[in-house]
Amino acid sequence: MYNSGRIKDARHNEVSQMEITVNGNQRDVAAGTTVLAVVEGLGLKPDAIVVQRNDDIVDRERFGQTAVDENDVLEVVHIVGGG
Repeated sequence: MYNSGRIKDARHNEVSQMEITVNGNQRDVAAGTTVLAVVEGLGLKPDAIVVQRNDDIVDRERFGQTAVDENDVLEVVHIVGGG
């Protein structure tokens, strides 16, 4: 199947698409997607996880400003409390 490298946003405008890997699974996302958008797209709460992007931990405060790039590898880890 031919992949044009483009997807449509919520307003049905064509936007560039790129591939990233999240926890070992490949995902297609729109260019300019942030770490926060990926986290929210997974249905996760940003305050309960740690995100590693290409071997570097992303500061939680920077999730919304950190754009993912083509072929980025994200590992999302849930924080579990206990005693």
